[in-house]
Amino acid sequence: MIQLDRQAITLRRYHFPSGTSKVIPLRSVRGYRTESLGLLTNRFRIWGSLDMRRWLPLDLWRPTKSTLVTLDVPGTRPSPAFTPLRAKEFVAVLDELLEHN
Repeated sequence: MIQLDRQAITLRRYHFPSGTSKVIPLRSVRGYRTESLGLLTNRFRIWGSLDMRRWLPLDLWRPTKSTLVTLDVPGTRPSPAFTPLRAKEFVAVLDELLEHN
């Protein structure tokens, strides 16, 4: 669902209703925020968001996940957000890649 490499973050099934991917160059990511998923913070929302501050790609497994990552990408509204499977590992790699960009 989420591909992270030295150049970009690719969020598969991002756009509604087409399901096309969104590619975000790492050089355009200013930072990110993590938060726990709760009953009111998009845990059971499999596509989109309850608020228009962020947008989440289609993820049928979101109800089983615990961490929401929201990217700070200037000029992008709503902010891209996603729920990685292994959040701690993902954030560690993201930190390393952002430090080198």
